Amino acid sequence: MGKRDMRSRRGEKELRRYRWFIFAVIGAGYVLAYFHRVSTAVVAPELTEAFHASGALLGVLASAYFYPYALMQLPAGLLSDSLGPRRAVTLFTLMASFGAVFFGLSPTVSFAILARILVGLGVAVIFIPGMKIFAEWFSAREFALVTAIFMVVGSLGWISAATPLALLTLCLGWRMAFIIIGIGTLLLAVLSWLIIRDRPEDIGLSSITEMDVSRSIAVAPASRFGLLEGMVIVLRQRYFWPLAIWFFFTSGTMFGFGGLWGGPYMMDVHNLTKAETANILMMIPVGMIIGSPLFSILSDRVVRGRKPVLIASASILIVIWIPLAFFTARLNGTMLTFICFLLGVFSGSIVIIAFTATKELFPKDIAGTSTGTVNFFAFFGGAVFQPLMGMMLDKIGRTGAVYPPSAYRWAFFGCFISIIIAFGATLFMKETLHQSHMDSEDSVSPT
Repeated sequence: MGKRDMRSRRGEKELRRYRWFIFAVIGAGYVLAYFHRVSTAVVAPELTEAFHASGALLGVLASAYFYPYALMQLPAGLLSDSLGPRRAVTLFTLMASFGAVFFGLSPTVSFAILARILVGLGVAVIFIPGMKIFAEWFSAREFALVTAIFMVVGSLGWISAATPLALLTLCLGWRMAFIIIGIGTLLLAVLSWLIIRDRPEDIGLSSITEMDVSRSIAVAPASRFGLLEGMVIVLRQRYFWPLAIWFFFTSGTMFGFGGLWGGPYMMDVHNLTKAETANILMMIPVGMIIGSPLFSILSDRVVRGRKPVLIASASILIVIWIPLAFFTARLNGTMLTFICFLLGVFSGSIVIIAFTATKELFPKDIAGTSTGTVNFFAFFGGAVFQPLMGMMLDKIGRTGAVYPPSAYRWAFFGCFISIIIAFGATLFMKETLHQSHMDSEDSVSPT
């Protein structure tokens, strides 16, 4: 018995050590997903010049990432189940590497759009397979912490798409920068195949479930719902739709500004350099990293509710957009830095509370389906707002090679109205923190 316990302890120690290598590889992939999501904000002037793109066309080019990413949220789960997470992550990371290289080599804007689509498809199949792998390698009581760390790691991709990307493009040009990133992604695909394992049993270790059972830790039962049935339950729940609307407008304006038009705005209107602009935009992910744990503590321990936090955040976000929409040309670098930080907090990190509310609205059996479905609306918002803001800019037109303040004022006013709609949606949300298990069962009934 003593030898068996010793072997068990050695196996558990090896599991705990090896799983962080897996986390590091998947985390690096998630960094790339965030990077490509917002990288166009820094290189927008170069893309405009290279492809002679109008604002609308540049918006289409940037949003080409978001459409496949949004559409792949639910298929990503099916691919993880059919191919296995390791194969899915490796295959789609490989696809993303080709997309990044092709983007750097693009001779025309059509080719560049196809390359962005390939990148969006590739990095779309990282988060959900990653969650599936983490569920196999981490216990239920560790999963929430690991997910929070994973989200913070992803934010580093936004930071890398700001100042580091600006410096790289200044040294090597935007084309070579993306080719290098594509080669690095190819190496990551190789590491994914070599290091990632779907479950501990694949390398001869006991499963985390067996270890939990041996320590008398409760293990969640298998899901009672299939994917299609789960989707029907989610879409028929009336309280799901305020969350979906909130995600669409809040994330749409966030990706529209932080992921594309914030960079050209600062360079066109305020004559900031690329490096200065990148440093200011970098405050968005900084705000996300700082705000995420603060919102969790505020919601769980101080306010003890989800809805009040979301309402307060949406109301503050309205105030944040006022200077952008009404004092577009009067802001300075310090003000813009503060605004970007606040956008990171109240548009970025607040989504943790919204995701939690979505998960709590439904039985645990369909937590993945519910969060995947609402996540579709977040990225669909990005896909819509980037070209829509470009069209609004084109409505005013360029003055020489740049858009005038009036053009950005018009586009940002549209974002301001959108945030008011998002605020209105929060008023119709349901408080989920204090729901009992029975309430969760009742909430899935058709309404």
